[in-house]
Amino acid sequence: MHEIGIAEDLTAIVLEVAKKESLSIVTRVNVSFGQLIQIVPDIFEFAFRETVRNTIAEDAEVIIEIIPVRVECLNCGSVFHLNEFHFTCQECGSTDLKIINGKELFVKSIEGE
Repeated sequence: MHEIGIAEDLTAIVLEVAKKESLSIVTRVNVSFGQLIQIVPDIFEFAFRETVRNTIAEDAEVIIEIIPVRVECLNCGSVFHLNEFHFTCQECGSTDLKIINGKELFVKSIEGE
C-alpha cells in the first residue's frame, strides 16, 4: 500500500504550503496521478484522511485525477493511449515504446482560507 507513503508526503506539502500562504484552513486539494502509479483512489483518500487528522486540512475535499497512459511507438511514430497494460503498438506491434503520460504524481492546487 504505497498510498500511505504518498498521502504522508502530500500532507507535508499541503501543510507547508498552507503555512507559507498563511492559510487557517485548507478546503480542497487537487492531485493528479498517472495510471502507472497504480493508486487506488479510495485507499488513497482513506490514507490522506488519516494523515491530515487534527490538522488545518482535516476537512479538506480531495479531488483525484487519474491521467491515462499515453505512449509513442519508437518504431512507427504512432501515439496512442493504452487500453490495457499491453505494451505493444496498436499499429505495428512493436514493443519499443516511450511513455509520454501516465507516470505523473503531482499536486495541481491547494485551496483554503
